[in-house]
Amino acid sequence: MARHNKLALPVQTLMNQGILTMAEEGDAPSRRNRLMPVSVFRPGKVPALRSRLPDNTLSRDVFSDTYPLALFSPARVWESLTAISLDGDHLAGNGLFSNPDQSLAGTAFDILRTRVSQAMTERGWKRIGITSPTHGCGKSFTAANLAMALARRPGSRTVLLDLDLRRPGLHNLFGATPGGALRDFLDGTQPMESRFVRVGRTLAIGFNSEAAADAGDILHSAETTQALESIDQLLDPDIMVLDLPPALVSDDVLAMRGKLDAVLVVVDGKQSTAKDIRACEALFENRIPLMGVVLNRAQDRGLGRLRYGQD
Repeated sequence: MARHNKLALPVQTLMNQGILTMAEEGDAPSRRNRLMPVSVFRPGKVPALRSRLPDNTLSRDVFSDTYPLALFSPARVWESLTAISLDGDHLAGNGLFSNPDQSLAGTAFDILRTRVSQAMTERGWKRIGITSPTHGCGKSFTAANLAMALARRPGSRTVLLDLDLRRPGLHNLFGATPGGALRDFLDGTQPMESRFVRVGRTLAIGFNSEAAADAGDILHSAETTQALESIDQLLDPDIMVLDLPPALVSDDVLAMRGKLDAVLVVVDGKQSTAKDIRACEALFENRIPLMGVVLNRAQDRGLGRLRYGQD
């Protein structure tokens, strides 16, 4: 399933560039100078003008050649996303730190973002999944704060994606209204701009409004692989943070093998056990690189000594 974005360009310009227009029902010659939507499925070289071949199985247009990436400047695609404003009080109430000075935890996430970004840059990695052994360990909280910390770097681009398809919840943490089911973007039936929003100029978020019982099947699919590649190509993020399901409750995380560069495992200082951590390590061994383990809700009275520049 191919990815697509929509542009409005004069038909003659499109024909000169070797791009076929998606004709509207009842299209007449007198309408051919109008601006028409173009479905662009894949970036690449400019194809020769040719007829479209119907795919009778999927009832979709199939193009044997790809489309010029130059049409999609990441900066322009980024600006095309709907910009939203977040409520600082709502974020703080859910433990999200737009300002690292709000809490010692904010500083901890700045340290985490630096360690993660440096390690990924050294290895040429761009996609990191955030998971946990079981529910309730704080993986979404960690994914959201890590993404916000990464996005505070000037001139950076960070993408946060809610891939906990069985129990989507990032939109609740941020106090945002999702644009619809994320699966519609993953399978190619909806364009990126219908499911992604932009916070400022450095953070794009793909929220999800609907739970999917067949989450494992979706994440296994080649369409999901292409969806993630389209994010890389169209938004060109420095780092993509993927909020994943818990690792030990289904095969959803293993379905992301080959689609991730690494994972971080978030464990809860009050409920996770050493057995849980060992199980995660065994699960990812020789499958997905384990970047590290993040301890959430740790009890350490010595954290106060880490304050700097505050009374």
